[in-house]
Amino acid sequence: MAEPTASPPAPSPSHWRTQLALATAWSTGVTFAGALALTALVLWLTGQPVFGTFALMLRTALGSKVGLADTLLQATPLILCGLACAVSFRAGVFNVGVEGALYLGAFAAAWTGFTFVGLGRLPLIAACLVAAAVVGALWLAVPAALKAYLDVDEVVSTLMLNYVALSVTSYLVNYPFRAPGLANSMSPAVAEQARLTRLLPPSQLNASLILALLLTLAVAWMFGRTRLGVSIRTLGNNPRFARVMGIPVPRLMVLTMLLSGAIGGLAGGSQVLGVNYRFIDGFSPGWGFDGITITLLARHNPWGILVTALVFGMLRNGGGMIQVFSKVPISIVDILQAAVILLVTAQVAVPSLRRATS
Repeated sequence: MAEPTASPPAPSPSHWRTQLALATAWSTGVTFAGALALTALVLWLTGQPVFGTFALMLRTALGSKVGLADTLLQATPLILCGLACAVSFRAGVFNVGVEGALYLGAFAAAWTGFTFVGLGRLPLIAACLVAAAVVGALWLAVPAALKAYLDVDEVVSTLMLNYVALSVTSYLVNYPFRAPGLANSMSPAVAEQARLTRLLPPSQLNASLILALLLTLAVAWMFGRTRLGVSIRTLGNNPRFARVMGIPVPRLMVLTMLLSGAIGGLAGGSQVLGVNYRFIDGFSPGWGFDGITITLLARHNPWGILVTALVFGMLRNGGGMIQVFSKVPISIVDILQAAVILLVTAQVAVPSLRRATS
């Protein structure tokens, strides 16, 4: 009689994490390779040097201390917005309202910084960042409650609230809080002691990069090492199973949206305290929306978000300089980013269509 064979041991959690990291790296690499190929085709069809353009972009973005610092500066708000999106996306809540939280958080930080000028350096910086996080979280409290308790589509509600946030902050900075004597729409400057320390002068790279790295570490720890992170992953993977397991689904949805808004608010507040030193109308080039692309490309992995945001930062910094040193227009960077977005959308949409038609 043959002896029964022992079943192979179940893979450990570290094994699954390694496999997920490898899959994320492969997916990200393929997406960027495809985007580079499409951009190279556009360059070739328009008579521009392909390899020379890419080499110039790399050299200006990474070839000097100032270039590297400016790349990190461009990447910092992208890291924060990517993390903000990842927190809610990981729970299955497709929050696209980070841009609105960013704007309101930025205004809250600016208002605190130019109002409480009697505070010392550390208390004032802390007050500005707390105000940014709280306002960003509160801004998403209403769509969070609507999603959790009334099943209102969060994509629609948060997308519409983005435009409300931009309009509200535009009104505030154009009328009651407009700095006197300035032609542009901007608030008064924050107090000198509220400004974040520069890390690599003369670049504007500042201590907000440290904040972004700490938040990356914190979100990675939360996802991988805490009961809250397990609950968030369970909800995102299978809401029905989460309910069966006794996870308070509505409360968890609200919590993830609040965390997402808080991080988005910090992204705006750190930009005010570290770069602009005041609220400027229309200051964001769309960081909140870029965060959606970054977190989808990184599959909501915080370390993947960090790497992807650095690549996007390199593209923005290097792309801004190729127009100065060559005849290649800066719109080539927009084409590259659009190609990345197109391929990321295909990665998300194709599996969904297959499941719907199967």
